[in-house]
Amino acid sequence: MTTETVFTNAKIVTADAVIEGTVTLEDGVIKDIERGNSQLPSAVDLEGDYLVPGLIEVHTDNLEGHVCPRPGVVWPMLPALFTHDSVLAAAGITTVFDALRIGDRSSDIAMEETVNAAIEGIEQAQDHGLLRSEHYIHLRCELATENVVDCFNNIKDAPSLKLVSLMDHTPGQRQFVDLEQFKIYYGGKYKMSDAELESFIDSQLEEHFKYADKNRQALSEICSAQSIPMASHDDATEDHVEEAVSLGITISEFPTTLEAARAACERGMATVAGAPNVVRGRSHSGNVSASELASQGLLNSLSSDYAPISLLHGAFVLHWRVGLPLPDALAIVTKNPARMVELNDRGEIAPGLRADLVRVSDHQDMPVVRCVWREGVRVV
Repeated sequence: MTTETVFTNAKIVTADAVIEGTVTLEDGVIKDIERGNSQLPSAVDLEGDYLVPGLIEVHTDNLEGHVCPRPGVVWPMLPALFTHDSVLAAAGITTVFDALRIGDRSSDIAMEETVNAAIEGIEQAQDHGLLRSEHYIHLRCELATENVVDCFNNIKDAPSLKLVSLMDHTPGQRQFVDLEQFKIYYGGKYKMSDAELESFIDSQLEEHFKYADKNRQALSEICSAQSIPMASHDDATEDHVEEAVSLGITISEFPTTLEAARAACERGMATVAGAPNVVRGRSHSGNVSASELASQGLLNSLSSDYAPISLLHGAFVLHWRVGLPLPDALAIVTKNPARMVELNDRGEIAPGLRADLVRVSDHQDMPVVRCVWREGVRVV
C-alpha cells in the first residue's frame, strides 16, 4: 500500500534555490516539488517555515561524552547511545558518522573495549529500528601508538564502518603547533599537573617517531584494499596534503591553515571544518577560521564535532554573516558531506531521493528545529 505525505506552505531549500511551495513524498522518497500551496485537505501546513534536507554529520564525538559523562564513570552503552541519538535527531541530523577513537593513550576509559561495545550497540539498535538517525562508524586512528593497527584489524570488517581518519596529535605539529595551546587543552581536559604534562609531551614525541609513519602507511593500505574512504586530520602544510594524496586519502579533515586548505582543494580533496568554529567565530586551538575558509571557497563540509546543535546553526551563520546563498550554505551540511562519503541517495530535496527532511523556524537569528523526518517517518 502506497503512503503519500504532502508538505505545503514551506520555503523549500533545494540544491540551487529557495522555493515557496509544496513537497510530495511517497513511501519515504521525495516524489515531487511544486511552487505554490496545495489545496489538499490532508496537506501538512508548514506555516512558512524552511524545509531543508536532513543534515549529514561526518564527525561527532558526542557519543563519547554520554559513555563517559564524568572522569572514571562509564555509562551502559545502550542508554548512552539512545540519549546521543536523540540529541542528534533533535539537532536535525538524520545521518551520522559516530567518531570513535582507537590508539588514544590519554583517555581514562578502555577505548578498544568501548569502541567494540559501541559498534555492537549501534548495529543491533539499528537492526531493531530503535534509532532516530541513521548511524555509521567513523574510526579515528591515532597513529603515534604501538597497537593502533592491531586494534584496527579487529574492527575493520564491521558493516557499519564507512570512514577512517588518520590522526597524529603529537604536540608541536598539526593541531598543536603552539605547545601552550596543547598544554591548555590537555591540562584542562585531563587535569594534569605541569610535571605530568611535560612527561606526557615527552612520551608522545617518542611514540610519534617510533610509530606514526609506519602506522600511517599500514592503515592506508588496509583501507584502500577495503575501499573505505579516508580522511587526513589537521593538515597544516602543503607537505601534509601531498602525503595524504599519495596515500589515496580524499578528505582533509580540519585543515589548520589557509595554505593547507587551499592545497587540499587544488589537489581535489574535500575539506571539513568545525561548525563550532563558525558559530564561535574562531578555532578553540588558535587555527584558521572556518568562516574564512568558506569566504575563500575552500570549505566543502562542516562537522559539529563536540556540539551537535552547531551544525545547522553554523550553516545559517555562513549564510547570514559570510554571505553564502542559503542553498550553498546548507549544501555544506547536507549534499556535500553526503557525496564525500559516497551516500548518493540523500542530502538534497529532489525527486527520487530519500525523504530525510527538517522543518526549521528562524527565531531571532537562530535556526530552530521544529520537526524531523527520516525516510518520510517523523522522528522528532
